[in-house]
Amino acid sequence: MKIFCTNGLKTLLTELVPAFERTSAGGEGAKLSAKLSVTWGSAAALAKELEAGARADLAVLTAEAIDELTARGKIIAGSRVDLARSGIGLAVRKGAAKPAIGTPDALKAALLAAKSVAHSKSGASGLYFPSVLARLGIADAMRPKIVLPDAGTPVGDVVARGEAEIGVQQISELLPVTGVEIVGPLPAELQKITIFAAGVLTTAREADTAKAFVAFVTRSAGPLLAPKGLEPA
Repeated sequence: MKIFCTNGLKTLLTELVPAFERTSAGGEGAKLSAKLSVTWGSAAALAKELEAGARADLAVLTAEAIDELTARGKIIAGSRVDLARSGIGLAVRKGAAKPAIGTPDALKAALLAAKSVAHSKSGASGLYFPSVLARLGIADAMRPKIVLPDAGTPVGDVVARGEAEIGVQQISELLPVTGVEIVGPLPAELQKITIFAAGVLTTAREADTAKAFVAFVTRSAGPLLAPKGLEPA
């Protein structure tokens, strides 16, 4: 079975995929396919591939992307299942001073004081963060400081290497990166919570296994969410 999965749930599925494969059945009586193959990427990039005709059985993306693909006939209507949610946070290199970011004014000051700030080009957090800068009234001032990693390069890796002073991304993507420390989430007034959801592709060859895997994730994910920077959907 082939899964297209957003990087926002990579740490969760990395643990649950082999656990599912070890079972003799998917928990719903469906016969387990020999192997689960996962393609990782940003939700936007994966959705674009699926729209262009890429083959997969299950999409695990943002809820918005699942809904858009459903509307375009790529996802089976009614198959969406919300799996988890995550907010956007800031990280600094391990051992570096952590600025105060608990209020919009504090965040504004921290960003203006930073020499460089990294965010993704196409991920949910990267597409959203420029609007935060605009709302804070510092979009122009921050433009020379922004670092945009190459596609597939985690923001946390850029910070860990010292190529950016602050990294902004989904907390679930920053948390597992060695060499960085989480400063905290965006202030509530500026936060955007992303819901991650699964949907079965209309062209799925392993639809039963896909549904069984989703059921397995919903049963098993609970205790794993918080340590991975996620919350129940």
